[in-house]
Amino acid sequence: MAKVTITQVKSIIDRPKNQKLTIQALGLGKINKSVTVEKTPQIAGMINKVHNLVEVKDI
Repeated sequence: MAKVTITQVKSIIDRPKNQKLTIQALGLGKINKSVTVEKTPQIAGMINKVHNLVEVKDI
């Protein structure tokens, strides 16, 4: 399966609780923090939910 690098580029202050929890579940939480994960349907859905807060790069 393909891997993706997810980088948080915006703050979660004043965001809905479900977006805050999704960022936390992805392993992010601070601006410019990055994680590399397998691109599964579950991860794709999480990225879709917080697409305005993160930047995604395919590896």
